[in-house]
Amino acid sequence: MCTANETEVTDILLLGFNDLNQSKIPLFIFFLLLYSVILCGNILIICLVSFHEHLQMPMFFFLKHLGLADILLTSNIVPMMLHIILNEEMIVALVGCICQLYIYGLSTVQCFLLAVMSFDRYLAVCYPLHYISIMSPNVCLLIVVGCWLLVFVLITSEIILVYQLDFCGFNQIDHFFCDFGPLVALSTSDTSVLSLVDLVYSVLIISVPFIFIIGTYVCIFITILKMNSKTGRQKTFSTCSSHLTVVCTYYGTQIIVYMGPTGEYSTNMKKFLSLLYVVIAPFMNPIIYSLRSKEIRETLRRYIKMA
Repeated sequence: MCTANETEVTDILLLGFNDLNQSKIPLFIFFLLLYSVILCGNILIICLVSFHEHLQMPMFFFLKHLGLADILLTSNIVPMMLHIILNEEMIVALVGCICQLYIYGLSTVQCFLLAVMSFDRYLAVCYPLHYISIMSPNVCLLIVVGCWLLVFVLITSEIILVYQLDFCGFNQIDHFFCDFGPLVALSTSDTSVLSLVDLVYSVLIISVPFIFIIGTYVCIFITILKMNSKTGRQKTFSTCSSHLTVVCTYYGTQIIVYMGPTGEYSTNMKKFLSLLYVVIAPFMNPIIYSLRSKEIRETLRRYIKMA
């Protein structure tokens, strides 16, 4: 509880980006265009996979849900960020800030989806004869539902702890959205238990899938190297290249953002680096799959010819 000398915080002031000056309008237009491409690209892939039988494959089914997660992430943050770019700051209700953090947490289902997609590639390359029987439509649906449900349970339990914190006095966050660290730092409550829970959940949601992905690709590369035909090796590797590129983009941005330098001088840098994860990675995903997936390219070509 707040003391008599403290004011209970009901609103959070997001400071956004400092000293944009003449860059406001160009940045606003640039990120608005990126956001439009993210929405259109991911919605297009979702529609193509949903309504075309020849794209009803496990990899594309998982890709559809990855697109949904990308839309959830960017739509949760980018519209607010665009408002902040124009107005230099924004006042958000504390409850709204916690809700944004909650949705941001749910979007981390991407980690599990990428891990599942790597398992799909592992089965396709290492156990091709058993692939169809193992990755049946019902199994794929259960896996995806399990991913969303697991993230929902973990993030909900963490947000309940955040909601029970006391916020008194200072209410400014030097960021363009309600990230976990800056928001919890405002609390006047003891956050040691919450910090420990967040660390454990971060390992479960981010690190464990990443280790799993590395393990599956080690097995995939060993299997590819054992192939006698050079053409066969290249063809097999090409089936994994799109997913591997997306994994590198996603986890590369995560590493840059959360393992970068700390300190006052890096605050603005951290904000701009966060854009890599929030905007650039979701922007790259549909482009990577559109360019490198033969099935999606052919379907798009068919639509273009019809138009």
